[in-house]
Amino acid sequence: MKQSVLPGILVLAMFFSMSNGMAQSKPTKAKAVLNHTAIYVKDVKTSASFYHNIVGLDTIPEPFHDGMHAWFRIAPGVAMHIIQGATEKKEYYKNQHTCFSVASVDAFAAMLKKNNIPWEDRDGAKLAITTRVDGVKQLWLQDPDGYWIEINDAKD
Repeated sequence: MKQSVLPGILVLAMFFSMSNGMAQSKPTKAKAVLNHTAIYVKDVKTSASFYHNIVGLDTIPEPFHDGMHAWFRIAPGVAMHIIQGATEKKEYYKNQHTCFSVASVDAFAAMLKKNNIPWEDRDGAKLAITTRVDGVKQLWLQDPDGYWIEINDAKD
């Protein structure tokens, strides 16, 4: 009797092993997550200084070490790559922008004023701040290559 049970147990074990392996090999739908964004600039040193000293981003190691790249952390697990090579400053639409949140838009505006960096509100009024209907304050400025940046005090 013991001999006849053993082959049955082995067959069941193989079946469950195969079905478990097949269940694990089913393809799952991959979700895309943001890894980085990149901007193409005329002068990487000027842009890197702007994003570090004005916007307040922290640098992260970049693998090229060729003087033509600068990488910054813009959110947990998300980076901004600045790449030198553009031949001229371009005009960009304000609606295509990058937004960073700060603790105080008023304090940020004061820092911009101290550094003689112009900004405007949503509608283009110079040195003005927009307050959205949800109470979030925002201002808009351009980086050295003309990319638009929104600064706001949104909490989430």
